[in-house]
Amino acid sequence: MTHLHITTWVVALILLFVSYSLYSSGSAKGAKITHMILRLFYILIILTGAELFVRFANWNGEYAGKMILGIITIGLMEMLLIRKKKEKSTGGLWVGFVIVLLLTVLLGLHLPIGFQLF
Repeated sequence: MTHLHITTWVVALILLFVSYSLYSSGSAKGAKITHMILRLFYILIILTGAELFVRFANWNGEYAGKMILGIITIGLMEMLLIRKKKEKSTGGLWVGFVIVLLLTVLLGLHLPIGFQLF
């Protein structure tokens, strides 16, 4: 299940950049389609993450923190695309997104079912 979870968020990140670039180029129809597919991947990320949480969590704070950071990351992804669609500035959201994404990935790698890099 870990591989499915990692695959879904990697595909979601790719779809985020594709949707963002399509909104930037003015291709509203293509951007809307990829944005809707990305929303499907949000659901898959949440479902696989919840399954991992229930299966492996010892109900400690690190797992709960990882889950909260993951939901915040998804929220920031959606906010980035909506603000780009409305042609509002996204600079601050990009900074916040990158920081929260890095924290989420690093915490995920630190947990026992993650890869032991450090």
